[in-house]
Amino acid sequence: MTQNSKGTALITGASSGIGAIYADRLARRGYDLILVARNKARLDQLAKRLSDETGRSVEVVAADLGDRADLARIETVLRTDASITTLVNNAGVGATGPLLASDVDKMEEMITLNVTALTRLSYAAVPGFVARGAGTIINIASIVGIAPEVLNGVYGGSKAFVLAFTLSLQKELADTNIRIQAVLPGATATDFWGLAGTPLEHVPSEIVMRAEDMVDAALAGFDLGERITIPSLPDAGDWEAYEAARQKLIPNLSLSVPAARYLSVG
Repeated sequence: MTQNSKGTALITGASSGIGAIYADRLARRGYDLILVARNKARLDQLAKRLSDETGRSVEVVAADLGDRADLARIETVLRTDASITTLVNNAGVGATGPLLASDVDKMEEMITLNVTALTRLSYAAVPGFVARGAGTIINIASIVGIAPEVLNGVYGGSKAFVLAFTLSLQKELADTNIRIQAVLPGATATDFWGLAGTPLEHVPSEIVMRAEDMVDAALAGFDLGERITIPSLPDAGDWEAYEAARQKLIPNLSLSVPAARYLSVG
């Protein structure tokens, strides 16, 4: 850890797009970095630039988080490197095609990366954060986590998991000094779209946010103390109303008798 560091941020999916911008912004905020992605050449190029521009320590770890052995290597880093203060769970893939027109093996691979890897990395990081009395996890979810009808439903389901997992972690760790934020971007101008099956130029420009703007908004939300950040949502009160309605449901979701409307049928 270099002098005056805020600790080390480990960022997954860091070679391009949202992950690379998080790396840039966190380095400029005073964090040393561990950058994780499959493309080592891109990681090395980014690491050199950020180290030259910011003076931060930037380590590169080439890994495919869809591979169990590679994932285990990153879990070990999170468990053993006490300098790590922040985990950005950004790595993920998406899909835009209809459910029944999608390759189920590709859907399983998506679940492995979007759900299993994120879960295991969080499990690896949290015990150390608890022991050290501080830490941050930023989970990159998606608006499809609350609007699964918008794109491929398995993708939406995987991001709904990220949101639910984040909410649960927030509740369990409420009495600690650990912060857990979920970021729910809408359409963002990255290579996600081409990889997911819909070229970016086919997406209406009025719904697409620059990746730099998305990350800057997400970090502003973090600074404001938001637990859930939706970068494009004009009125934060809309999310608060949504969450209030969800909380109102909870006491009545599990009762000893069926609701009256079901007793009068038949």
